[in-house]
Amino acid sequence: MSYLVVGLAGLGIVAAALAVTALVAQRQGRFAVIDATWPLLFVLIAWASVAAGEGSGRSWLLAVLATVWGGRLAWHLVGRLRGAGEDPRYSEMLEDVPPERRFAVAVRKIFLTQGVVAWFVGLPLMVAATTDHDLGFVAALGALVWLVGILFEAIGDAQLKAFKADPANKGRVMDRGLWAWTRHPNYFGDACVWWGLWLIAAGAWPGVLTVLSPLAMTYLLAFGTGARLLERSMAQRPGYPEYMERTSMFFPLPPTRS
Repeated sequence: MSYLVVGLAGLGIVAAALAVTALVAQRQGRFAVIDATWPLLFVLIAWASVAAGEGSGRSWLLAVLATVWGGRLAWHLVGRLRGAGEDPRYSEMLEDVPPERRFAVAVRKIFLTQGVVAWFVGLPLMVAATTDHDLGFVAALGALVWLVGILFEAIGDAQLKAFKADPANKGRVMDRGLWAWTRHPNYFGDACVWWGLWLIAAGAWPGVLTVLSPLAMTYLLAFGTGARLLERSMAQRPGYPEYMERTSMFFPLPPTRS
């Protein structure tokens, strides 16, 4: 019964947050606003799980770590969205849809899909809230992996922001710092965050059974709506094919030199 209560709490909070975001998107005339809501969905899932679950130290730790990660990423994305137009991904998805049906189709294809994915990826946060076992070595290891991930993500974002802010870099490809080791340090860091959170949840049965959640997130980041999709357009930029040849796509590796 506790699994059902926590799962429904997570589902309800995700549905409410996406309903509000959909109304904001309709008012602004762009669906890209969901990108800023995406990390906050996990913050809401984590705290809803704490409220509906056993209130264990494990669930509190997960909620705090999810909040730090989600809050930082949401703030970063809000800054990136400010003054920007519609995301090309959503424009392409809806380009053949009549204007009068666009919102309904967007709700189904964008908001509903992301809501289901967020709930599934958030399963470690929910399942961990149903246990009251003490934290141990596996949880400590998970916190370390989470720390590596959020540092990788935050440093990569900061390096790219500073690179773009320099007028001398206009038209150039960012290949410095962490971006010399992986073409997507932010996505790699994001994946580490979720493997770290899963490890914390896995320290108490049945958290280990939620392993498909970080696997799904990693797949999306590397091959789904993340790196692979972004590189379809990036590969057209001058210098990017050469960057692809010498730099690892996802997992950080020393750059090769020709």
